[in-house]
Amino acid sequence: MAARRVTQSSINWAGLAERVPANQKANFVAFKSKSDKYLRSVQANPENAPKIDWARYKQAIPVPGLVENFQKQYESLKVPYPDDTFSAEVDKQEQDVKREIQEFVRQSEERIAEYQKQIAHLKSLLPFDQMTMEDFRDSYPELALDPLNKPTFWPHNPEEQLGYKKENPTSGGH
Repeated sequence: MAARRVTQSSINWAGLAERVPANQKANFVAFKSKSDKYLRSVQANPENAPKIDWARYKQAIPVPGLVENFQKQYESLKVPYPDDTFSAEVDKQEQDVKREIQEFVRQSEERIAEYQKQIAHLKSLLPFDQMTMEDFRDSYPELALDPLNKPTFWPHNPEEQLGYKKENPTSGGH
């Protein structure tokens, strides 16, 4: 793969800045500063090395073959460009993240649909200020007092009822 000269940043910094959490803004600014500094240092140098006037050196240096030897070595010198060993891994990670995002969106849509059903159910009920005790019992049977089938003792909290067992504090209960 041939090296190509980077002439400008291909990163949408404004779009990226919108996605950076507030607690990471300092790190983002430092990263952008380093990136801009690197880009400026690349742009400060010419794209190609300056051409060497070998004829002038041949005339100025009396040692026969020295300039030709340097010229041959200089022209045969190839600076190796490092192989790209990370793009495939980054692409794989990008695909994994995209799949995770799609799964999250799918799960979120399911939750939204369930919440919309709950909201529709709540909207279909009578407002609490218009309910009678019977309406409340019909709408919320698990919360309503039922003195005939499930009698409770005053003050009607779980600790005062027959058969109440205190939770073990190590089991995570409060």
